[in-house]
Amino acid sequence: MDESNLIGFKTSSNGDSFTIGMNPSTNEALPGKFSDANEDELNFAVDQASKSFEIFKSTPGKAKAEFLNRVADEILALGDQLISRCCDESGLPEVRIVGERGRTIAQLQMFANLVEEGSWLEATIDTQQVDREPVPKPDIRRMLTPLGPVVVFAASNFPLAFSVAGGDTASALAGGNPVIVKAHRSHPGTSALIGSAIVEAAQKTGMPDGIFSLLHGKGSIVGQGLIKHPKVKAAGFTGSQKAGMLLYGLANQRKEPIPFFAEMGSVNPVLLLPSSLNNKTVEMLTGSITMGVGQFCTNPGLIISVDSDDLKKFISELGNELSNIESGVMLNEQICNSYNNEIENLLVREEITIDGRAEKSKNLNSGRAILASISGESFINNFNFSEEIFGPSSLIVRCHNQKELDDVLKTLVGQLTGSVIGNDSELSLYESSIKIMEKKVGRIIFNGVPTGVEVCPSMQHGGPYPASSDSRFTSVGTAAIKRFVRPISYQSWPNDKLPNELQDGNPLNIWRLVDGELTQD
Repeated sequence: MDESNLIGFKTSSNGDSFTIGMNPSTNEALPGKFSDANEDELNFAVDQASKSFEIFKSTPGKAKAEFLNRVADEILALGDQLISRCCDESGLPEVRIVGERGRTIAQLQMFANLVEEGSWLEATIDTQQVDREPVPKPDIRRMLTPLGPVVVFAASNFPLAFSVAGGDTASALAGGNPVIVKAHRSHPGTSALIGSAIVEAAQKTGMPDGIFSLLHGKGSIVGQGLIKHPKVKAAGFTGSQKAGMLLYGLANQRKEPIPFFAEMGSVNPVLLLPSSLNNKTVEMLTGSITMGVGQFCTNPGLIISVDSDDLKKFISELGNELSNIESGVMLNEQICNSYNNEIENLLVREEITIDGRAEKSKNLNSGRAILASISGESFINNFNFSEEIFGPSSLIVRCHNQKELDDVLKTLVGQLTGSVIGNDSELSLYESSIKIMEKKVGRIIFNGVPTGVEVCPSMQHGGPYPASSDSRFTSVGTAAIKRFVRPISYQSWPNDKLPNELQDGNPLNIWRLVDGELTQD
Protein backbone atom coordinates (compact mmCIF):
# COMPACT_ATOMS: atom_id res chain seq x y z
CA MET A 1 0.00 0.00 0.00
CA ASP A 2 1.41 3.37 -1.06
CA GLU A 3 0.69 5.85 1.72
CA SER A 4 0.98 8.70 -0.78
CA ASN A 5 -2.40 7.53 -2.12
CA LEU A 6 -3.92 8.95 1.02
CA ILE A 7 -3.14 12.52 0.06
CA GLY A 8 -4.10 12.15 -3.60
CA PHE A 9 -0.69 11.90 -5.22
CA LYS A 10 -1.07 8.50 -6.89
CA THR A 11 -0.91 8.76 -10.65
CA SER A 12 -4.10 7.26 -12.01
CA SER A 13 -3.53 4.34 -14.35
CA ASN A 14 -5.90 2.89 -16.92
CA GLY A 15 -9.00 1.50 -15.29
CA ASP A 16 -8.63 3.56 -12.11
CA SER A 17 -11.46 5.73 -10.90
CA PHE A 18 -10.21 9.26 -10.43
CA THR A 19 -11.26 12.85 -9.79
CA ILE A 20 -10.24 15.77 -11.96
CA GLY A 21 -10.52 19.47 -11.21
CA MET A 22 -12.78 21.61 -13.39
CA ASN A 23 -12.63 25.35 -14.02
CA PRO A 24 -16.23 26.56 -13.50
CA SER A 25 -15.57 29.66 -15.61
CA THR A 26 -14.84 27.55 -18.69
CA ASN A 27 -16.00 23.99 -17.83
CA GLU A 28 -12.53 22.87 -18.88
CA ALA A 29 -10.57 20.16 -17.09
CA LEU A 30 -7.56 21.27 -15.07
CA PRO A 31 -4.22 19.40 -14.96
CA GLY A 32 -3.90 16.44 -12.65
CA LYS A 33 -5.79 13.25 -11.92
CA PHE A 34 -6.47 12.34 -8.30
CA SER A 35 -7.10 8.69 -7.66
CA ASP A 36 -10.34 7.83 -5.90
CA ALA A 37 -9.81 5.71 -2.81
CA ASN A 38 -10.80 2.07 -3.07
CA GLU A 39 -11.94 -0.07 -0.16
CA ASP A 40 -8.43 -1.21 0.72
CA GLU A 41 -7.14 2.36 0.82
CA LEU A 42 -10.07 3.49 2.92
CA ASN A 43 -9.48 0.69 5.42
CA PHE A 44 -5.76 1.44 5.46
CA ALA A 45 -6.38 5.11 6.23
CA VAL A 46 -8.70 4.30 9.12
CA ASP A 47 -6.40 1.58 10.49
CA GLN A 48 -3.45 3.96 10.42
CA ALA A 49 -5.52 6.65 12.11
CA SER A 50 -6.61 4.22 14.80
CA LYS A 51 -3.01 3.21 15.50
CA SER A 52 -1.82 6.81 15.59
CA PHE A 53 -4.56 7.70 18.07
CA GLU A 54 -2.92 5.56 20.75
CA ILE A 55 0.09 7.88 20.55
CA PHE A 56 -1.50 11.18 19.61
CA LYS A 57 -4.16 11.19 22.35
CA SER A 58 -1.41 11.60 24.96
CA THR A 59 0.67 14.12 23.03
CA PRO A 60 1.32 17.21 25.20
CA GLY A 61 -0.41 20.44 24.30
CA LYS A 62 2.88 22.13 23.45
CA ALA A 63 3.72 19.45 20.88
CA LYS A 64 0.25 19.66 19.32
CA ALA A 65 0.62 23.43 19.15
CA GLU A 66 3.95 23.07 17.36
CA PHE A 67 2.31 20.73 14.83
CA LEU A 68 -0.64 23.05 14.16
CA ASN A 69 1.62 26.08 13.79
CA ARG A 70 3.81 24.11 11.39
CA VAL A 71 0.73 23.24 9.30
CA ALA A 72 0.00 26.96 9.05
CA ASP A 73 3.59 27.63 7.98
CA GLU A 74 3.54 24.89 5.34
CA ILE A 75 0.28 26.20 3.88
CA LEU A 76 1.74 29.68 3.61
CA ALA A 77 4.85 28.22 1.99
CA LEU A 78 2.72 26.84 -0.87
CA GLY A 79 2.56 30.43 -2.06
CA ASP A 80 1.07 31.40 -5.41
CA GLN A 81 0.69 27.77 -6.49
CA LEU A 82 -2.09 27.28 -3.95
CA ILE A 83 -3.81 30.58 -4.71
CA SER A 84 -3.76 29.98 -8.46
CA ARG A 85 -5.08 26.43 -8.26
CA CYS A 86 -7.79 27.38 -5.79
CA CYS A 87 -8.99 30.26 -7.98
CA ASP A 88 -9.05 28.00 -11.03
CA GLU A 89 -11.07 25.29 -9.27
CA SER A 90 -13.54 27.55 -7.45
CA GLY A 91 -14.11 30.49 -9.78
CA LEU A 92 -13.52 32.76 -6.78
CA PRO A 93 -11.36 35.90 -7.16
CA GLU A 94 -7.79 36.02 -5.90
CA VAL A 95 -8.55 38.55 -3.17
CA ARG A 96 -11.16 36.20 -1.70
CA ILE A 97 -8.81 33.19 -1.74
CA VAL A 98 -5.93 35.14 -0.21
CA GLY A 99 -8.26 36.26 2.55
CA GLU A 100 -9.54 32.74 3.09
CA ARG A 101 -5.98 31.43 3.30
CA GLY A 102 -5.38 34.01 6.02
CA ARG A 103 -8.43 32.80 7.92
CA THR A 104 -7.33 29.18 7.59
CA ILE A 105 -3.89 29.97 8.97
CA ALA A 106 -5.39 32.08 11.77
CA GLN A 107 -7.69 29.21 12.79
CA LEU A 108 -4.78 26.80 13.04
CA GLN A 109 -2.79 29.28 15.11
CA MET A 110 -5.81 29.96 17.33
CA PHE A 111 -6.15 26.28 18.18
CA ALA A 112 -2.39 26.01 18.67
CA ASN A 113 -2.59 28.76 21.31
CA LEU A 114 -5.60 27.07 22.88
CA VAL A 115 -4.02 23.65 23.37
CA GLU A 116 -0.70 25.05 24.54
CA GLU A 117 -2.44 27.11 27.24
CA GLY A 118 -4.46 24.09 28.37
CA SER A 119 -7.53 25.44 30.17
CA TRP A 120 -9.83 24.12 27.40
CA LEU A 121 -9.43 20.67 29.00
CA GLU A 122 -11.69 21.88 31.83
CA ALA A 123 -9.60 19.90 34.30
CA THR A 124 -11.19 20.00 37.75
CA ILE A 125 -10.21 18.35 41.03
CA ASP A 126 -12.53 17.40 43.89
CA THR A 127 -10.21 16.48 46.76
CA GLN A 128 -11.13 13.71 49.16
CA GLN A 129 -12.68 14.38 52.57
CA VAL A 130 -12.03 11.32 54.70
CA ASP A 131 -13.80 12.76 57.75
CA ARG A 132 -16.99 13.81 55.94
CA GLU A 133 -20.20 12.52 57.51
CA PRO A 134 -22.14 10.35 56.98
CA VAL A 135 -19.75 8.89 54.35
CA PRO A 136 -16.23 9.93 53.29
CA LYS A 137 -15.85 11.79 50.01
CA PRO A 138 -13.48 10.19 47.45
CA ASP A 139 -10.91 12.06 45.37
CA ILE A 140 -12.47 12.69 41.92
CA ARG A 141 -10.76 14.43 39.01
CA ARG A 142 -12.32 15.24 35.65
CA MET A 143 -11.08 16.41 32.25
CA LEU A 144 -11.87 16.25 28.55
CA THR A 145 -10.32 13.50 26.44
CA PRO A 146 -10.27 12.87 22.65
CA LEU A 147 -12.69 10.48 20.95
CA GLY A 148 -10.56 8.79 18.28
CA PRO A 149 -10.34 8.99 14.47
CA VAL A 150 -12.51 11.82 13.10
CA VAL A 151 -13.83 12.07 9.54
CA VAL A 152 -14.13 15.57 8.07
CA PHE A 153 -16.22 16.27 4.97
CA ALA A 154 -14.76 19.22 3.08
CA ALA A 155 -17.18 21.94 1.98
CA SER A 156 -17.58 23.29 -1.55
CA ASN A 157 -18.08 26.98 -0.76
CA PHE A 158 -14.94 27.48 1.37
CA PRO A 159 -12.16 25.52 -0.41
CA LEU A 160 -9.67 26.45 2.34
CA ALA A 161 -11.34 27.60 5.57
CA PHE A 162 -13.97 24.81 5.70
CA SER A 163 -12.01 22.21 3.81
CA VAL A 164 -8.93 20.02 4.25
CA ALA A 165 -7.21 22.17 6.89
CA GLY A 166 -10.30 24.12 7.90
CA GLY A 167 -11.98 24.56 11.24
CA ASP A 168 -13.20 20.96 11.58
CA THR A 169 -9.75 19.52 10.92
CA ALA A 170 -7.98 22.06 13.12
CA SER A 171 -10.32 21.55 16.07
CA ALA A 172 -10.25 17.76 15.79
CA LEU A 173 -6.44 17.65 15.67
CA ALA A 174 -6.23 20.14 18.54
CA GLY A 175 -8.39 17.81 20.61
CA GLY A 176 -5.97 14.93 20.05
CA ASN A 177 -7.85 13.10 17.29
CA PRO A 178 -6.37 11.82 14.01
CA VAL A 179 -8.28 13.15 10.99
CA ILE A 180 -9.37 11.59 7.71
CA VAL A 181 -10.67 14.15 5.22
CA LYS A 182 -13.13 13.31 2.47
CA ALA A 183 -12.04 15.76 -0.24
CA HIS A 184 -14.71 17.72 -2.08
CA ARG A 185 -14.87 16.90 -5.77
CA SER A 186 -14.99 20.60 -6.71
CA HIS A 187 -11.38 21.28 -5.70
CA PRO A 188 -9.23 18.12 -5.71
CA GLY A 189 -6.00 19.89 -6.66
CA THR A 190 -6.37 22.45 -3.90
CA SER A 191 -7.13 19.62 -1.48
CA ALA A 192 -4.03 17.67 -2.49
CA LEU A 193 -1.81 20.72 -2.01
CA ILE A 194 -3.17 21.37 1.47
CA GLY A 195 -2.95 17.65 2.27
CA SER A 196 0.72 17.66 1.35
CA ALA A 197 1.29 20.62 3.68
CA ILE A 198 -0.31 18.78 6.61
CA VAL A 199 1.69 15.61 5.97
CA GLU A 200 4.90 17.65 5.68
CA ALA A 201 4.13 19.39 8.97
CA ALA A 202 3.41 16.07 10.68
CA GLN A 203 6.72 14.62 9.54
CA LYS A 204 8.72 17.70 10.57
CA THR A 205 7.19 17.75 14.05
CA GLY A 206 7.44 14.00 14.71
CA MET A 207 3.73 13.25 14.73
CA PRO A 208 2.72 9.57 14.41
CA ASP A 209 2.11 8.05 10.97
CA GLY A 210 -1.57 8.07 10.07
CA ILE A 211 -2.44 11.21 12.00
CA PHE A 212 -3.84 12.66 8.77
CA SER A 213 -5.19 11.21 5.53
CA LEU A 214 -6.99 12.68 2.53
CA LEU A 215 -9.29 10.53 0.43
CA HIS A 216 -10.79 11.46 -2.94
CA GLY A 217 -13.86 9.76 -4.32
CA LYS A 218 -17.65 9.76 -4.53
CA GLY A 219 -19.61 10.52 -1.39
CA SER A 220 -21.78 7.47 -1.91
CA ILE A 221 -18.69 5.24 -1.72
CA VAL A 222 -15.92 6.97 0.22
CA GLY A 223 -18.05 9.24 2.41
CA GLN A 224 -20.55 6.60 3.42
CA GLY A 225 -17.82 3.99 3.76
CA LEU A 226 -15.96 6.17 6.25
CA ILE A 227 -19.07 6.86 8.34
CA LYS A 228 -19.84 3.14 8.53
CA HIS A 229 -16.29 2.12 9.49
CA PRO A 230 -16.27 0.79 13.07
CA LYS A 231 -12.96 2.49 13.94
CA VAL A 232 -14.24 5.98 13.07
CA LYS A 233 -15.44 7.72 16.24
CA ALA A 234 -16.90 11.06 15.07
CA ALA A 235 -17.46 13.22 11.98
CA GLY A 236 -17.88 16.86 10.97
CA PHE A 237 -19.85 17.96 7.90
CA THR A 238 -20.70 21.21 6.12
CA GLY A 239 -23.08 21.01 3.19
CA SER A 240 -26.67 20.42 2.13
CA GLN A 241 -29.42 19.19 4.41
CA LYS A 242 -30.08 16.20 2.14
CA ALA A 243 -26.49 14.93 2.27
CA GLY A 244 -26.06 15.86 5.93
CA MET A 245 -29.14 13.97 7.09
CA LEU A 246 -28.22 10.91 4.99
CA LEU A 247 -24.84 10.72 6.73
CA TYR A 248 -26.38 11.56 10.10
CA GLY A 249 -28.71 8.59 9.68
CA LEU A 250 -25.82 6.26 8.84
CA ALA A 251 -23.89 7.50 11.88
CA ASN A 252 -26.80 6.63 14.14
CA GLN A 253 -27.61 3.29 12.50
CA ARG A 254 -24.19 1.85 13.31
CA LYS A 255 -23.80 -0.85 15.94
CA GLU A 256 -21.91 1.82 17.86
CA PRO A 257 -23.53 5.17 16.94
CA ILE A 258 -21.09 8.06 16.71
CA PRO A 259 -21.39 11.86 17.05
CA PHE A 260 -22.06 13.45 13.67
CA PHE A 261 -21.91 17.22 13.62
CA ALA A 262 -23.60 18.62 10.52
CA GLU A 263 -23.89 22.29 9.58
CA MET A 264 -26.56 22.38 6.88
CA GLY A 265 -27.25 26.03 6.09
CA SER A 266 -30.28 28.28 6.59
CA VAL A 267 -32.18 31.27 5.17
CA ASN A 268 -30.90 33.61 7.94
CA PRO A 269 -33.97 35.85 8.38
CA VAL A 270 -33.44 39.61 8.52
CA LEU A 271 -36.06 41.63 10.42
CA LEU A 272 -36.31 45.19 9.11
CA LEU A 273 -37.77 47.64 11.62
CA PRO A 274 -39.33 50.87 10.26
CA SER A 275 -36.27 53.08 10.83
CA SER A 276 -34.06 50.72 8.79
CA LEU A 277 -35.81 51.32 5.46
CA ASN A 278 -33.11 53.57 4.05
CA ASN A 279 -30.24 53.66 1.56
CA LYS A 280 -27.70 52.47 4.12
CA THR A 281 -29.63 49.24 4.63
CA VAL A 282 -30.07 48.84 0.86
CA GLU A 283 -26.32 49.04 0.40
CA MET A 284 -25.63 46.68 3.31
CA LEU A 285 -28.07 44.01 2.09
CA THR A 286 -26.97 44.29 -1.55
CA GLY A 287 -23.41 43.44 -0.55
CA SER A 288 -24.47 40.62 1.77
CA ILE A 289 -26.88 38.95 -0.69
CA THR A 290 -24.33 38.91 -3.50
CA MET A 291 -21.15 38.28 -1.49
CA GLY A 292 -19.42 35.18 -2.85
CA VAL A 293 -22.24 34.93 -5.45
CA GLY A 294 -24.57 34.20 -2.55
CA GLN A 295 -22.85 30.91 -1.79
CA PHE A 296 -22.50 31.39 1.96
CA CYS A 297 -24.44 29.41 4.53
CA THR A 298 -25.12 32.81 6.13
CA ASN A 299 -26.58 34.43 3.03
CA PRO A 300 -29.62 36.60 4.00
CA GLY A 301 -32.19 34.65 2.01
CA LEU A 302 -35.25 36.00 3.81
CA ILE A 303 -36.15 39.61 4.70
CA ILE A 304 -39.23 40.34 6.83
CA SER A 305 -40.95 43.67 7.49
CA VAL A 306 -44.35 45.29 8.03
CA ASP A 307 -45.79 46.61 4.77
CA SER A 308 -45.83 50.38 4.22
CA ASP A 309 -45.11 52.98 1.58
CA ASP A 310 -41.55 53.14 2.93
CA LEU A 311 -41.19 49.38 2.48
CA LYS A 312 -42.46 49.57 -1.11
CA LYS A 313 -39.85 52.25 -1.84
CA PHE A 314 -37.16 50.20 -0.09
CA ILE A 315 -38.01 47.09 -2.13
CA SER A 316 -37.82 49.09 -5.35
CA GLU A 317 -34.40 50.52 -4.45
CA LEU A 318 -32.98 47.19 -3.31
CA GLY A 319 -34.33 45.53 -6.46
CA ASN A 320 -32.66 48.17 -8.64
CA GLU A 321 -29.33 47.75 -6.86
CA LEU A 322 -29.39 43.96 -7.27
CA SER A 323 -30.39 44.30 -10.91
CA ASN A 324 -27.16 46.20 -11.56
CA ILE A 325 -24.91 43.59 -9.96
CA GLU A 326 -22.76 41.71 -12.47
CA SER A 327 -23.46 37.99 -12.33
CA GLY A 328 -20.55 36.05 -10.85
CA VAL A 329 -19.29 32.55 -11.56
CA MET A 330 -20.68 29.95 -9.17
CA LEU A 331 -18.58 27.18 -7.63
CA ASN A 332 -19.45 24.48 -10.13
CA GLU A 333 -21.91 23.56 -12.86
CA GLN A 334 -24.10 21.45 -10.56
CA ILE A 335 -24.53 24.25 -8.01
CA CYS A 336 -25.31 26.75 -10.77
CA ASN A 337 -27.90 24.49 -12.40
CA SER A 338 -29.52 23.79 -9.06
CA TYR A 339 -29.72 27.51 -8.26
CA ASN A 340 -31.27 28.39 -11.62
CA ASN A 341 -33.83 25.58 -11.38
CA GLU A 342 -34.87 26.55 -7.85
CA ILE A 343 -35.18 30.22 -8.81
CA GLU A 344 -37.32 29.43 -11.85
CA ASN A 345 -39.58 27.20 -9.75
CA LEU A 346 -39.98 30.04 -7.27
CA LEU A 347 -40.60 32.84 -9.72
CA VAL A 348 -43.36 31.07 -11.65
CA ARG A 349 -45.53 30.98 -8.53
CA GLU A 350 -48.43 33.42 -8.75
CA GLU A 351 -47.85 34.54 -5.12
CA ILE A 352 -44.39 35.85 -6.02
CA THR A 353 -43.54 39.34 -7.29
CA ILE A 354 -40.17 39.82 -9.04
CA ASP A 355 -38.65 43.06 -7.75
CA GLY A 356 -35.16 42.87 -9.22
CA ARG A 357 -33.16 40.58 -11.47
CA ALA A 358 -29.64 41.02 -12.77
CA GLU A 359 -28.92 40.65 -16.46
CA LYS A 360 -28.05 37.19 -17.71
CA SER A 361 -24.30 36.84 -18.14
CA LYS A 362 -22.53 35.31 -21.12
CA ASN A 363 -20.13 33.63 -18.71
CA LEU A 364 -20.60 29.96 -17.94
CA ASN A 365 -22.11 28.94 -14.60
CA SER A 366 -22.99 32.49 -13.59
CA GLY A 367 -25.50 33.24 -10.85
CA ARG A 368 -27.91 36.15 -11.38
CA ALA A 369 -28.92 38.22 -8.36
CA ILE A 370 -32.66 38.02 -7.67
CA LEU A 371 -35.03 39.90 -5.35
CA ALA A 372 -38.62 38.74 -4.98
CA SER A 373 -41.41 39.48 -2.53
CA ILE A 374 -44.49 37.80 -1.13
CA SER A 375 -47.30 38.63 1.28
CA GLY A 376 -47.10 37.37 4.83
CA GLU A 377 -50.31 35.36 4.39
CA SER A 378 -49.02 33.53 1.31
CA PHE A 379 -45.69 32.83 3.01
CA ILE A 380 -47.36 31.32 6.07
CA ASN A 381 -49.55 29.07 3.93
CA ASN A 382 -46.68 27.42 2.05
CA PHE A 383 -43.62 26.04 3.86
CA ASN A 384 -41.69 25.76 0.57
CA PHE A 385 -41.18 29.52 0.49
CA SER A 386 -39.02 29.29 3.63
CA GLU A 387 -36.53 26.82 2.15
CA GLU A 388 -32.95 27.84 1.36
CA ILE A 389 -31.95 28.68 -2.19
CA PHE A 390 -28.15 28.48 -2.41
CA GLY A 391 -27.17 31.53 -4.41
CA PRO A 392 -27.50 35.35 -4.70
CA SER A 393 -31.22 35.71 -4.02
CA SER A 394 -33.48 36.96 -1.27
CA LEU A 395 -37.22 36.89 -0.62
CA ILE A 396 -38.96 39.80 1.12
CA VAL A 397 -42.05 38.96 3.18
CA ARG A 398 -44.50 41.89 3.35
CA CYS A 399 -46.49 41.53 6.57
CA HIS A 400 -49.86 43.20 7.15
CA ASN A 401 -49.00 44.07 10.77
CA GLN A 402 -46.71 43.05 13.60
CA LYS A 403 -48.92 40.11 14.58
CA GLU A 404 -48.57 38.65 11.10
CA LEU A 405 -44.84 39.34 11.26
CA ASP A 406 -44.66 37.30 14.47
CA ASP A 407 -46.68 34.53 12.81
CA VAL A 408 -44.19 34.48 9.92
CA LEU A 409 -41.28 34.11 12.34
CA LYS A 410 -43.08 31.29 14.15
CA THR A 411 -43.29 29.25 10.93
CA LEU A 412 -39.51 29.23 10.49
CA VAL A 413 -37.39 26.23 11.41
CA GLY A 414 -33.96 26.48 13.04
CA GLN A 415 -31.50 28.94 11.53
CA LEU A 416 -27.80 29.73 11.85
CA THR A 417 -28.47 33.45 12.24
CA GLY A 418 -31.17 36.04 12.63
CA SER A 419 -30.66 39.80 12.12
CA VAL A 420 -32.57 42.78 13.48
CA ILE A 421 -31.98 46.16 11.80
CA GLY A 422 -33.41 49.31 13.37
CA ASN A 423 -32.78 51.73 16.22
CA ASP A 424 -32.57 51.11 19.96
CA SER A 425 -36.00 52.57 20.72
CA GLU A 426 -37.70 50.08 18.37
CA LEU A 427 -36.34 47.04 20.20
CA SER A 428 -38.96 47.34 22.94
CA LEU A 429 -41.77 47.80 20.41
CA TYR A 430 -40.72 44.60 18.59
CA GLU A 431 -39.77 42.63 21.69
CA SER A 432 -42.20 39.79 20.90
CA SER A 433 -40.68 39.38 17.41
CA ILE A 434 -37.14 39.36 18.75
CA LYS A 435 -38.02 36.79 21.43
CA ILE A 436 -39.40 34.49 18.72
CA MET A 437 -36.26 34.92 16.65
CA GLU A 438 -34.00 34.14 19.62
CA LYS A 439 -35.59 30.70 19.87
CA LYS A 440 -34.90 29.99 16.21
CA VAL A 441 -31.23 30.95 15.78
CA GLY A 442 -27.69 30.29 16.97
CA ARG A 443 -26.53 33.90 16.50
CA ILE A 444 -28.73 37.00 16.64
CA ILE A 445 -27.31 40.19 15.12
CA PHE A 446 -28.27 43.82 15.67
CA ASN A 447 -27.72 46.33 12.87
CA GLY A 448 -25.54 44.01 10.85
CA VAL A 449 -25.73 41.34 8.18
CA PRO A 450 -25.14 37.63 8.77
CA THR A 451 -22.32 37.20 6.23
CA GLY A 452 -18.92 37.42 7.84
CA VAL A 453 -18.40 34.91 10.65
CA GLU A 454 -15.82 36.13 13.13
CA VAL A 455 -13.46 33.38 14.33
CA CYS A 456 -13.30 33.91 18.10
CA PRO A 457 -14.19 32.17 21.39
CA SER A 458 -17.62 33.83 21.59
CA MET A 459 -18.80 32.80 18.11
CA GLN A 460 -21.72 30.36 17.79
CA HIS A 461 -21.91 28.94 14.27
CA GLY A 462 -24.67 26.40 14.55
CA GLY A 463 -28.34 26.59 15.35
CA PRO A 464 -31.47 24.56 16.04
CA TYR A 465 -32.28 21.80 13.55
CA PRO A 466 -32.11 21.80 10.56
CA ALA A 467 -29.45 24.53 10.56
CA SER A 468 -27.24 22.04 12.37
CA SER A 469 -27.63 18.56 13.79
CA ASP A 470 -26.87 19.67 17.37
CA SER A 471 -27.45 23.28 18.39
CA ARG A 472 -25.30 22.90 21.53
CA PHE A 473 -22.09 23.03 19.48
CA THR A 474 -20.35 25.41 17.10
CA SER A 475 -18.17 24.73 14.06
CA VAL A 476 -16.37 28.10 14.35
CA GLY A 477 -14.31 29.43 17.25
CA THR A 478 -12.38 27.74 20.03
CA ALA A 479 -15.50 26.00 21.38
CA ALA A 480 -15.53 23.89 18.19
CA ILE A 481 -13.00 21.60 19.86
CA LYS A 482 -15.71 20.33 22.22
CA ARG A 483 -17.38 18.40 19.40
CA PHE A 484 -14.53 15.91 19.30
CA VAL A 485 -13.84 15.28 22.98
CA ARG A 486 -15.69 13.71 25.90
CA PRO A 487 -15.42 14.04 29.68
CA ILE A 488 -13.82 11.37 31.85
CA SER A 489 -13.50 11.22 35.64
CA TYR A 490 -10.76 9.48 37.63
CA GLN A 491 -11.71 8.39 41.13
CA SER A 492 -9.19 7.61 43.89
CA TRP A 493 -6.20 7.15 41.56
CA PRO A 494 -2.58 7.53 42.75
CA ASN A 495 -1.27 10.95 41.75
CA ASP A 496 1.54 9.59 39.54
CA LYS A 497 -0.89 7.36 37.60
CA LEU A 498 -3.20 10.20 36.64
CA PRO A 499 -2.97 12.10 33.34
CA ASN A 500 -0.44 14.91 33.69
CA GLU A 501 -3.18 17.52 33.53
CA LEU A 502 -4.86 16.13 36.66
CA GLN A 503 -1.80 15.55 38.82
CA ASP A 504 -1.21 17.74 41.86
CA GLY A 505 1.14 20.61 41.12
CA ASN A 506 0.48 20.69 37.37
CA PRO A 507 1.06 24.24 36.09
CA LEU A 508 -1.96 24.17 33.78
CA ASN A 509 -5.18 25.97 34.62
CA ILE A 510 -6.45 23.44 37.20
CA TRP A 511 -9.42 24.13 39.42
CA ARG A 512 -9.95 22.48 42.79
CA LEU A 513 -13.19 22.26 44.77
CA VAL A 514 -12.43 23.18 48.37
CA ASP A 515 -15.24 23.47 50.93
CA GLY A 516 -17.78 23.73 48.14
CA GLU A 517 -15.99 26.53 46.25
CA LEU A 518 -13.84 26.37 43.12
CA THR A 519 -10.34 27.73 43.63
CA GLN A 520 -7.49 27.89 41.13
CA ASP A 521 -4.23 26.07 41.93
